[in-house]
Amino acid sequence: MTGALFLVTEVAAIAGLALYRPALDGAAYVTGAGADHRVLLGALCEVVLLVAVVGTGVSLFPVLRRRHEALALGYACGRLLEAAVIAVGIVGMLALVTLRGEAAAAGSGDGAPFEAAATALTAVHDWTFLLGPNIVLGANTLVLAYAMHRSRLVPRALTRLGLVGGTAICASAVAVLFGVYPQVSVAGSAAALPVFAWEVILAVRLLTRGFEPAAPAPAPA
Repeated sequence: MTGALFLVTEVAAIAGLALYRPALDGAAYVTGAGADHRVLLGALCEVVLLVAVVGTGVSLFPVLRRRHEALALGYACGRLLEAAVIAVGIVGMLALVTLRGEAAAAGSGDGAPFEAAATALTAVHDWTFLLGPNIVLGANTLVLAYAMHRSRLVPRALTRLGLVGGTAICASAVAVLFGVYPQVSVAGSAAALPVFAWEVILAVRLLTRGFEPAAPAPAPA
């Protein structure tokens, strides 16, 4: 179940971002012909994404709790926080669709207020994308990879990839936050690749082989 949910998060996140593409222009979207159905479908994909994000935390909790209860609880709460931030971005995109409808109903009058509001809503989506699927995701990846590294639930080569990926995407998000480079850039994409590889390889591992068997307890003296 966990492996399938991780794959769903990857597919839903990529599909949602691709479907949102017309609306990310902000002002041009509300004054143009629009692609409302496409944006609504993107919002639906992100609803699937946030359900799958919460699902990974819930499904892993009983496994991790037997080994590191605090880390298990931290990961479950972190995934819930990540889903909440994603939900704020979804609301921003849905509000943008409503705003485009209002601009169309207003006719060819002054569109400056609509354009300003659209720019603000697009900025809300951009910031939630930076905070949720970047900073919070990076922190969650570090917690999960560290818990699995200590408990040896999966091979340590895989957990090291998670530790590197979580660190890289957090560092990249901080760089974007302070304007070192744009969020959508070659450097940002390169920083996200290790996390993407970690989640996909972990999902395939869980679907095909599951966790490593637990080490036997030492015999009493």
